[in-house]
Amino acid sequence: MSDFSYIENNLRRIRAAADAAAASSPYGQPYELLLATKYARPEEINFAHRLGIRKIGENRVQSLLEKYEFLDREGLEIHFIGRLQKNKVKYVIDKVSMIESLDSLELAREIERQAAKHMLIMDCLVEVNIGGEAAKGGVAPEDAAAFVENLFAFPHIRVRGLMTMAPKCADSGEYRKYFRESYHIFIDICEKKLHNVDKCILSMGMSDSFEAALAEGANLIRIGRAAFAGAL
Repeated sequence: MSDFSYIENNLRRIRAAADAAAASSPYGQPYELLLATKYARPEEINFAHRLGIRKIGENRVQSLLEKYEFLDREGLEIHFIGRLQKNKVKYVIDKVSMIESLDSLELAREIERQAAKHMLIMDCLVEVNIGGEAAKGGVAPEDAAAFVENLFAFPHIRVRGLMTMAPKCADSGEYRKYFRESYHIFIDICEKKLHNVDKCILSMGMSDSFEAALAEGANLIRIGRAAFAGAL
């Protein structure tokens, strides 16, 4: 039997650091932890699930499909957190509970089409390219509010909030600048109380930036490498 104690130890450290960061934040928001499982094996994911992890995120469609049948899915939410091509939507639409990377009307149309076929409503986060990086997906910050309003046209999409990935930064202060800007966009959209935005989620912060993200108002953090480091 494999020894996955490193995951338990990692999660203990992550939760302690995250709790402290959230407690020191002026926003006083509760947060949820999502494990990004791009490089994790199904048995590692299942072990983390037994420790209380309720949300995981996959970056690649093929990786999700390879692991799916081996996951203990009872009580587990699977999010798609990577860039999603239109022709791959049909493979994940009935397997995930949320798509965190909605960033174009073309993708929205395909999610709508596939969700309607399966008679479901797909929860989505609008991805914001907060650093304006050409290599990353996401709508421009100044276009985020209008894009959310355009999603009114898709009855099988339920917008739950925003997701952002900050550029690689040298220190926490630099990360916080990007996360602070994301939070302001998030609050602007949520305060409009748009009828297609439900229970606002702000997903930001990864293994090297989750404390900065929580300090600046994140209520969902995505941790991958830090949770699974130490595997033999």
